[in-house]
Parts: sequence; structure tokens; C-alpha cells
Amino acid sequence: MRKAVSRLGAWAINAVWRLGFAARFFFGLLAYSGQSFRRFRSLTMREIYMSGVLSLLIITVSGLFVGLVLGLQGFETLQRFGSSEALGTLVALSLTRELGPVVAGLLFASRAGTAVTAEIGLMKTTEQLKAMDMMAVNPISRVVAPRFWGGVFAMPLLAALFSAMGIFGGWLIGVVLIGVDGGSFWSQMQAAVDFRYDIVNGVIKSFVFGVAVSLIAVFEGWDCVPTAEGISRAITRTVVSSALAILALDFVLTSFMFRELS
Repeated sequence: MRKAVSRLGAWAINAVWRLGFAARFFFGLLAYSGQSFRRFRSLTMREIYMSGVLSLLIITVSGLFVGLVLGLQGFETLQRFGSSEALGTLVALSLTRELGPVVAGLLFASRAGTAVTAEIGLMKTTEQLKAMDMMAVNPISRVVAPRFWGGVFAMPLLAALFSAMGIFGGWLIGVVLIGVDGGSFWSQMQAAVDFRYDIVNGVIKSFVFGVAVSLIAVFEGWDCVPTAEGISRAITRTVVSSALAILALDFVLTSFMFRELS
């Protein structure tokens, strides 16, 4: 019993310590972000390409198939109630409000987040970060901050592309293959989707998810044990922590957004 209590206490102390260290790391990251914006084209744009452009394939293909599945399932459900023309509304609202930001965030964490963690962890293992510090180059300003802001800027764009491809997939399966009236599909979608409460709220969600995933990725890479096993564990923590953070933040943000609607 004593061993179990001591282990629980040690785990709690370590968790609180890591949370405090992550908070200090985040504020230090913000304080040293000036170079990322002064040299935006040479530093941050490269990381937007690495995190965003190289993630386009998995984002667009996944969005297309999610839209196809939504179109099939939505048509079968709406047809029971004689409302198959509302298929466009169902697909668009599902993607812009929830599925677009959440699924894109999970895919972004599994593809770009793990890459950032592995890259920073490898630089720590090979002592490149210490070498920068010895040459009076701040590694947070030169290495960590551009990768953080690259992920933050790339995430909303990827979520928007995911939703766009999902709507295209819903149109493809509903209008082209099943035979739903195309005019009803688009007109009901345009009438039901509100820019303020649907589009903007989806962008806010994707931005928050981008901040969370990028912070977790750079922190786990910075804090990892400088060994091969330590990097693998850091990558695993990045995926797990990012997924839990996205789902928890989605619940919190959705509760506030629905409160605004009521």
C-alpha cells in the first residue's frame, strides 16, 4: 500500500513539475519569437512548407473519403424522413463545425507533430542545440519558435482544405452518383451554413488546435531524453497528448460556442 501511494505521489509531483516547465517553456517561446517574424520568409515559411504543404496529401485524401462516407450515411438517414435534399446542409455543418478541425488536427499531429518532435529530439541527441548555444545562437529563437509558428499558421489552412474536400466528396457521392438534385444540395447548404457561427467558429477551433499540437510537439522534442529510445517515447507522447488535447479542447470550445447560440 505504501509503495502504491508513494508511486502515485511521485507521478503527481512529476506531472505538476512537467506542467510548470511546459508553461515556462511556452512563455519563453513567445518571448523569443521575434526572429521568426523578422525572418519570416527564411525561417517560418520553410516550416509552414514542412508542416503544411507536405501534409496536403493525407489531409485532402482523408477529407475526400470522410465526405464520401458522410454523403452515404447522411443520404440513407435523411431518406427515411423524406429530406434527402438537405444532404448538403448535413455534410457542410458536420465538417465546418466538428469533423474538419478535429480530424484535420489529429492527422496534423500524427504527421507534422511527430516530425517536429523527432527533428528537435535528434538535434538534441546530436548536441546541435548545445552547439548553437555555445555560438551565442538562441536555439529556442532559431529552431523551436519557427517550427511552432509554422504549425500554428498551417493548421487552419489544412482544416479548411479538409472541409472543402469533404464537401466535394459529399457532392460527388450525393449528386453525381446517387442523384440528389444539385441545386437543392448547394442552395440549402448556403442557406443553412452561417459564416459567423459555423465558418468562424471552425477556424477558431483549428487555430487553437494548431497552437496546442505545435506546442506539444516542440516541447516533447525539447524535453526528450537524448537517446533513440527517448526520441521514440517523445514521439509517442506527442501523438497521445495531442489527441487528448484536441478532444478536450473541442469539448470546451463547443460548449462555449453553443452557449453563444442559445
